[in-house]
Amino acid sequence: ACGEEGEDANLYDSVKTVGEDLCPQLGISIPVGKDSLSMRTVWNTSDYDNGGKNKGKTENMTAPLSLVVSSFAPVKDVRKTVTPDIKGINSGGVKSTETSLMLIDLGRKQNRLGSSALAQVYNQVGSHHPDLDESKLLVDFYNAVQELIDDNLILAYHDRSDGGLFVTLAEMAIAGRTGLGIDIKDLGENSSDEDMLSILFSEELGAVIQVADTNIDRIKTILRKNNIDDITSLLGSPTLNKNIEIVCGNTPVYKESVTKLNRLWSELTHRMQTNRDNPSCMKQEYDNILDEKDPGMNFKLTYDPSATFNVKSTSIRPKVAILREQGVNGQLEMAACFDRAGFESVDVHMTDLMEKRFNLKSFNGIVACGGFSYGDVLGAGSGWAKSILFNDELKEMFAKFFERKETFALGVCNGCQMMSQIKSIIPGAESWPEFVRNRSEQFEGRYITVDVMGSPSIFFDDMIGSRIPIPVAHGEGFTDFGRTGNLEELKKQNLISIKFVDNYGNPTERYPFNPNGSIDGIAGLTTTDGRVTLMMPHPERLFRAVQMSYRPKDIFAGEDGPWMRMFVNARKFVN
Repeated sequence: ACGEEGEDANLYDSVKTVGEDLCPQLGISIPVGKDSLSMRTVWNTSDYDNGGKNKGKTENMTAPLSLVVSSFAPVKDVRKTVTPDIKGINSGGVKSTETSLMLIDLGRKQNRLGSSALAQVYNQVGSHHPDLDESKLLVDFYNAVQELIDDNLILAYHDRSDGGLFVTLAEMAIAGRTGLGIDIKDLGENSSDEDMLSILFSEELGAVIQVADTNIDRIKTILRKNNIDDITSLLGSPTLNKNIEIVCGNTPVYKESVTKLNRLWSELTHRMQTNRDNPSCMKQEYDNILDEKDPGMNFKLTYDPSATFNVKSTSIRPKVAILREQGVNGQLEMAACFDRAGFESVDVHMTDLMEKRFNLKSFNGIVACGGFSYGDVLGAGSGWAKSILFNDELKEMFAKFFERKETFALGVCNGCQMMSQIKSIIPGAESWPEFVRNRSEQFEGRYITVDVMGSPSIFFDDMIGSRIPIPVAHGEGFTDFGRTGNLEELKKQNLISIKFVDNYGNPTERYPFNPNGSIDGIAGLTTTDGRVTLMMPHPERLFRAVQMSYRPKDIFAGEDGPWMRMFVNARKFVN
């Protein structure tokens, strides 16, 4: 705030530090910025004093000097990433108990508590704050971590500067659902209670990494080469029990179950969601934490995702119409999937059909993509469906397409809801329900698991019995049989193609394993001949393995993701 005592000097010092000291040493620039220098308000207290005791007195409030920098950089290979969850036995065959945790401490044991979450809990700010005392140290740290990641030597990574060491360790344990045995004796100057608090809660720069014990010597060599071996300490290891146990040498410091800490960590979110969303769904999600035997997300394949259909055996590329309507946004990924499977993907907007620029008789397949058709104002796919049903020419065009025995169709998300509402012109779709608002009463964007059921769908040939991850992103995915459809007939004819399952592999209606609450876990349906399939989840968002936000590399080690196969199956059907 210009003109306030000392503030102009503070601003000058800040700009000088960033512009002349920090940026040149880090090798970065700040190309654009926005400043707010008038963060001050002044008022006359007499305006709020009925007694007139403070007549003519003014008060002011000045915001503290602050700088927020958001950075960006290119990523050369998205496969070279690390996540904060403690890794178990599926991490390249390394058991979690054969790994160690290391702290890289850029604060050099100063453990300053100023402005920390701990200080705020006690309504304090503090006088000694974490700082970047050596710019070169940050560069050396970054370079060392990049080299470790490039050599696949880091199993898990988590930043320390948002909550401190205790929060970092707790979040890593919660994410990995594992216990930790930690010794902090080498992280401070002494073993006093005050020193142990500062070790655990100071928000100094730094990170905790999980590494395989067999790689520690290689890791130390890289740290030494980058001049940060002297700020790195071994903390301890994951344990088979579900407790976080912290000691300082022979002195016990803290012990608590990961389950209890997870419940505490999630409590505020749970209370907010209970007030905002469906309380019964939120209770289910919160209580899921209590299941200590929960194996977590796990997958099973009945096929090799990398064994793709040889599309080069023929020069003919069948045409598939990638259907769009106003607001749809998933067409590019969908086109890429079909192109990769050997199709010619053609961008077809509904106005193209209305204006007769295209006719569906020219296509072997159509796919109605996901997005927000008509902004979801008329329901996620209802407006789209009505644009077909209330247009005689379009209705006839679609009906003739569905009657052709050599064609196929797929509806995803909004496209799923749209096709369910034009079932009157789709042979074998009489038992389909309508899709309405999620039971959680919220839009659900999640990464969940489905089971591929035995059905006549041409898309899932040879995938039956697989348990696969998939993204969901919808607000209206609940299967409602109240007004239309026949659940018993769907079951009788095996027309349920995929179901939401829990981490034990069982079809479920429990939230959030089933994000919309659909009956019997229904996530996808097909017709009696299998040529038309609907699904709420998004297979096109997982046709490459690198798209998987959780990817066990012992199962998905190749290029193709788990859902590429369904597009290849469509190509086989046409062939």
